[in-house]
Amino acid sequence: MSADTPASSGGELSPDDVDDLRAQVEALETEVADLRSEVEAGSADEMVIVATKGTLDMAYPPLILASTAAAFGYDVTIFHTFWGLEVLHEENSKNLGLSAVGNPNMPLPNAVAALPGMDRLTARMMRNRIADNDVASVEELIETALASGVELQACQMTIDLLGYDEDDFYDGVTTGVGAASAFQEMADADVQLLV
Repeated sequence: MSADTPASSGGELSPDDVDDLRAQVEALETEVADLRSEVEAGSADEMVIVATKGTLDMAYPPLILASTAAAFGYDVTIFHTFWGLEVLHEENSKNLGLSAVGNPNMPLPNAVAALPGMDRLTARMMRNRIADNDVASVEELIETALASGVELQACQMTIDLLGYDEDDFYDGVTTGVGAASAFQEMADADVQLLV
């Protein structure tokens, strides 16, 4: 019986009408249960972040955003390419630089910031500020991201370009990922960010 089928004479439902309605309700309940199962099975939204910068100040945004999104139930991937690969390089990530030149928020005029050694000085100042404020180190953020299920990917072309080896990266980093794979993940993701 359809929703617009008139009831039997006298406004009362016949036993056949009641049976039809019960069958429709059961079919709808089954359909709703199936839809809920599908939603729950694929409920996690996906986020892909492309990290292209390898300075101390730019190591933080993708790792913090990824870990936060993972805490909210997102499936997160960070694709590190070009200088962003330095963040995943276990040795190099401990000595990431920070450029003072051209950074309008740096408390140094460009003429002073351009002097030899100023990048090392500003990086050291930033590391001290990070430590003084109990902010996690890059290494700790990488560990947190991996523990949260974030997939950290290293661009294979950049690995080859910089002459790195798979063993140079933190344990848990996915190496050998190409741009085509990263692009497909981005196309399928709900959120895409370029950092």
